[in-house]
Amino acid sequence: MKKSPSLDDLDLFARIAQASGLAVVARQSGVSVPTLSRRMRALELQIGVHLFERGSHGYRLTAQGRAFLGETRAFQAEAQRLRRMVTTPLVAEVRITAGSWTSAFLAQQLPRFWQEDAQWRPAFLEADTRLDIARRGADIGIRNQRPEQAWLAGRCTGWITYAIYAITDQVRGYVALPERHAKTPSARWVWAHHGGEVAATARSPRMLADLACAGVGQVVLPRFAAAMFPALQQVGPEIAELSHEEWLVCHHDGRHDPPVRAALEGIAAVLTDTTLRPIGA
Repeated sequence: MKKSPSLDDLDLFARIAQASGLAVVARQSGVSVPTLSRRMRALELQIGVHLFERGSHGYRLTAQGRAFLGETRAFQAEAQRLRRMVTTPLVAEVRITAGSWTSAFLAQQLPRFWQEDAQWRPAFLEADTRLDIARRGADIGIRNQRPEQAWLAGRCTGWITYAIYAITDQVRGYVALPERHAKTPSARWVWAHHGGEVAATARSPRMLADLACAGVGQVVLPRFAAAMFPALQQVGPEIAELSHEEWLVCHHDGRHDPPVRAALEGIAAVLTDTTLRPIGA
């Protein structure tokens, strides 16, 4: 039973065929001319086919050599892809799951913790489901409480507070998520305390802020999120019952992966920077 040619030898064969000689391939590959010659002869013996006519003109393919080259076209494309893969550093995708406003804040601050030449790229998943990380559907999460699962590691990064905002204190009524979609504590709070005063609804938290900026109504926001909208001013006291810790969460196994570790450190630096988010905001 014949032994299959090595992938390296097939790659060298295709490159020699295209160059019609050994010298160019030797310079490109770092394999010496004598070694290339020896390996091509060994390849011919291995497959039982005379591939090249050798002479002063260089290495020219025989008819069988041309046929063999045609059979290796698909392999050549794959070999080129593999060469690029080993010579170009891989960029890993790090999946980050967070609520709407935290995702928006991190997007604004992205240049502080990620650059284009980093060996990872951020993939934001707007979600609050803790199972995302437990099932490895995400790498990093920002949550509103300490993780309870033994397989999750967490770091408290801040204390988040909420208040009511509007363009002036003369604005009446509220803008809110539709009641059937009010799943977050702040959305439920609006319906529980001011359900009869809701002037408009929207499915997007960002749209609620835009409506508030247009003077349609008051809106409940995390104080760090309200800072993204200079037109809004705080028109009520802090809502103490909505305040909560913020936790940066990762799977215990995943946090030692270099790209995930780099992302964790960068995100933690931004979330704990009190010049970006004052304590209590």
